[in-house]
Amino acid sequence: MQIFGVDIGGSGIKGAPVDLDRGDLVQERHKVLTPQPATPDGVAGCVVEVVRHFDWDGPVGVTFPGVVTGGITRTAANMDKAWVGVDTAALLTARLDGRPVTVLNDADAAGVAEMTYGAGRDRSGTVILLTLGTGIGSALFTDGRLVPNSELGHLELKGHDAETRASVKAKEDGELTWERWAHRVQRYLEHVEMLFSPDLFIIGGGVSRKPEKFLPLIKGIRAEIVPAELRNNAGIVGAAMAARPPA
Repeated sequence: MQIFGVDIGGSGIKGAPVDLDRGDLVQERHKVLTPQPATPDGVAGCVVEVVRHFDWDGPVGVTFPGVVTGGITRTAANMDKAWVGVDTAALLTARLDGRPVTVLNDADAAGVAEMTYGAGRDRSGTVILLTLGTGIGSALFTDGRLVPNSELGHLELKGHDAETRASVKAKEDGELTWERWAHRVQRYLEHVEMLFSPDLFIIGGGVSRKPEKFLPLIKGIRAEIVPAELRNNAGIVGAAMAARPPA
């Protein structure tokens, strides 16, 4: 079965049809830059552009970088605050000419994909996926079951929102070396491990393409730490999974 997935991020919006039997993209993804400001109207227009690039006519799954309940976006840390309280599923369904749209948290989508097709396959216990990018997203699983909207990137770390210290954006904005940034990521992981005692950390987001640059520099974490296997396509795959019609 093929379903279309779109992954909305703070810097880019990307999507492609997904083969749910294989958990992989059917065609090379199409990406556009996230408009600034990232308003509902502007971002919706980009989602439409991505979907129409493939002439897709069917269900669409869409991720959003914030808390999502019942298709409504509740927070928007790295997007325009006008998103708060928007029925995003209804907005995008209307803009996509009635195509049914399912919306979920971006890290939750990536986590579900990794637990099904990637680094979390057949793993029990507590698993935490962290997407390191413009912010830090998280997906929390216990024995394979998702606890949605965990938002662990907003834990306090050294008096700051953790994602302002340990995200890839923080690395780039601060012009940090891999060593200095890895130290910040380690402090963040230590904090999350103290709170949740996970068996496995999966590190996703765009930086998962370069695990050799920073994972060997992280020391003293009891949990196993692995890069996401689906890399930066995990959100697209998880979005498509969420939009699969009921059997």
